[in-house]
Amino acid sequence: METLVIGAGQAGLAVSRGLTIRGVEHVVLERSRVAQSWRDRWDSLTLVTPNWTLSLPGSPYDGTDPQGHVPRDGIIRYLEQYRTRWQVPVREGVQVIRLSAGAAGRFALQTSDGPLEADNVVVCTGAFQTPHRRPEWNFPVGLPILTPHDYRNPGSVPEGRVLVIGNGETGCQIAEELHLAGREVHLSCGRAPWFPRRLGGLDTITWLQRAAFFEQRLEDITADARLIATPQFTGADGGRDLNFRTLQSLGVLQRGRLLGVDDGVAHFADDLAASVAFGDARWADVRRFLTDRLPALGFDVPEMSDPEPFIPPESRPELDLRDCAAVILAAGFRPDYRWIDFPVFDPTGFPITSAGAVPGSPGLYFCGVHFLTRRRSALIWGVGDDAEAVAEAIAHAPYRGAPGPDLERLP
Repeated sequence: METLVIGAGQAGLAVSRGLTIRGVEHVVLERSRVAQSWRDRWDSLTLVTPNWTLSLPGSPYDGTDPQGHVPRDGIIRYLEQYRTRWQVPVREGVQVIRLSAGAAGRFALQTSDGPLEADNVVVCTGAFQTPHRRPEWNFPVGLPILTPHDYRNPGSVPEGRVLVIGNGETGCQIAEELHLAGREVHLSCGRAPWFPRRLGGLDTITWLQRAAFFEQRLEDITADARLIATPQFTGADGGRDLNFRTLQSLGVLQRGRLLGVDDGVAHFADDLAASVAFGDARWADVRRFLTDRLPALGFDVPEMSDPEPFIPPESRPELDLRDCAAVILAAGFRPDYRWIDFPVFDPTGFPITSAGAVPGSPGLYFCGVHFLTRRRSALIWGVGDDAEAVAEAIAHAPYRGAPGPDLERLP
């Protein structure tokens, strides 16, 4: 086989479409089902960006509610329809276990269905793969530790008090849902940006796109930006604010950053006010960016107000986890490419590429990676440009190998 694409999420599907229209023979290998990363998310999840962002190459959004937020199953349905429309050659249920160098400059893949070889490999396994967990979080033996992929709804969490670690969009949304279901929720907060869901009747993401915020290139962004928490907001109920202040008004018990766990007791930093100040500073940055950029691009600047003062609650430095029913790790994800036997990653674990191609490893490509080339590289509406660049590079690359195995034997 000339080209193998690993992963059938938005990146893999978009790369496949680009290869197909260029006449490049290929197969997409998917460990489970098309759009599996979306299927793994909780039941009430919605697209956190507005509906107009549900757009891949050749299949732009054509609905009637561009500023709304489609539920999880609508995202899956869109991706399934994309697969059908563009006749993406997906082999579901085939997991790639190891990617290494093969003979004659080719790539060798160990899969759940046996060995394969290819001249080109495009890794499209998602923006992040492994939930973040620090070693000092030495949780008591027997305490259920859930990730966002384990969480489906409040009924999937044992009855009782819950500690949620992480206050980006995922942690905030899960904490809110549990609280509204009647649970006592403690939310361990770190530094996370926030901004209002809407400005002047439009989603703030729409304003940022108008101002070319998401076109910022990788080389113009600090390395830390790749690991910062996702902004606090939600697409629930058509899209609304969800942040430090709204959670406080609901009654969610917000704490500082988790320092560690000792003899079953969790210890938290007294830094909640500092984390809120960080989020407020990021909102101020967004306001300045929109104020500076929108007029030059022909748009009026929407009204943008200062946040209300935040009065920190009484310090809560400790929590006895032996009185908790579960801990939910929502402190973000990190790259996990340990299955790839090529030294092509930076110290934080991200692949080092040029427009998706790996220098020094001809035929190896990545797509759908967080900040691969620009801010929107891992987003549904943003992955298309990178996918097209990768497909174009493969279509014009010299063929280096011999025919691969007959992939028709795969299920």
